Amino acid sequence: MDSLFNDQVYEIIRLIPNGRMTSYGAIAKAIGYPKHARHVGKALRFTEEDFPAHRVCNASGRITASCTRNFMGKLKKEGVEVKGNKILNFREVFWDPMIEIDVKENE
Repeated sequence: MDSLFNDQVYEIIRLIPNGRMTSYGAIAKAIGYPKHARHVGKALRFTEEDFPAHRVCNASGRITASCTRNFMGKLKKEGVEVKGNKILNFREVFWDPMIEIDVKENE
């Protein structure tokens, strides 16, 4: 994908609040590419250490990034419960950009 796609991915991820999670697919859908979840994951490969990529997982609430230990520590600090590589309270902490961004724009 191109740099515009990556920039849109990064912009959405920066909006995810502490203690909340979203999925690669939800981000892809929000930027108009609903079948490009894998491209979202690829865009995250080259982000800086302090970038909140740890707040993104797959649609079933599993952390699939290769740096799972680092991500799990960050999530624990934010109050997200993780066991193995699974977000235990995924439904409660799920942040849907299609809903959340529209709400913010309408306030």
